[in-house]
Amino acid sequence: MKKLSIALVAAAAFFASCGSNAPQATFKSSVDTLSYAVGLANTRGLRPYLEQQVGIDSAQMKDFIRGLKAGVKAADDEQQKAYFTGVQIGQQLKGMMDRFNFDLSGNDSVQVVNNDNFLSAFITEAMGGKTLMSLDSAMVYLQGNMDRIKAEYLAETYADYKAENEKFLEENKAKEGVKTTESGLQYKVLVEGTGEVPSADARVKVHYKGTLIDGTEFDSSYKRKNPVTFGVGQVIKGWSEALQMMPVGSKWQLFIPQELAYGARETGKIKPFSTLVFEVELIDIEKDTKKK
Repeated sequence: MKKLSIALVAAAAFFASCGSNAPQATFKSSVDTLSYAVGLANTRGLRPYLEQQVGIDSAQMKDFIRGLKAGVKAADDEQQKAYFTGVQIGQQLKGMMDRFNFDLSGNDSVQVVNNDNFLSAFITEAMGGKTLMSLDSAMVYLQGNMDRIKAEYLAETYADYKAENEKFLEENKAKEGVKTTESGLQYKVLVEGTGEVPSADARVKVHYKGTLIDGTEFDSSYKRKNPVTFGVGQVIKGWSEALQMMPVGSKWQLFIPQELAYGARETGKIKPFSTLVFEVELIDIEKDTKKK
């Protein structure tokens, strides 16, 4: 224990010399050493959490330490404890509002939650005051209107882009070799396969490349040099429909309307209401060895 204590004293002196604002550690008993070890052990993963999850860099560590000390002291003061609990919940609410804003309108900085209205409702209810609608009414309104408000925003924001994609499909269906199904899926046979046609519950092995109508590539198994295997019913509707018409060995070009793709959702490089263009090569149908 004596050797450990000496080592810890040296470590404490080092951190103090670095200006870490840490109290000077003293080691007069085994409990002192144990206390230091407990404190040290509880820092495991702290720096990555602060830097990667919270966004606190090295230049802000002094402020973090100042708040840390105040928080520890506040645990023995009821008023201070209430204050710091409010700070903590306030930070959580800010994170929630940021996520809500992104879900509502992506990166649009104009269509955002009204902070005053949000806090008016939250604080009034927390204080036991009379709110302008009941909690049950608020939940019903959220469930019934969130999707509608988001859809109205997206329809207005992406109106020109949606029209551009619809025009592309209208012109594309008249091109030589392009066929259109009842659902609106368009496809062109590049290579006609002669193998088995997958069923709705089959698993298939494919190579593919996906682009937007302007040629922007958003995914490619060819680039990864690795074909993928998945269930026919586990992909977007346009893919599922096409695969159930393709014999093994086929290579088709698909033009998938947004209704059969991701619709109003934004996914990576894929904007809401995007028509997706794929080259799909059906390599094989995975055999179910369990039936044998």
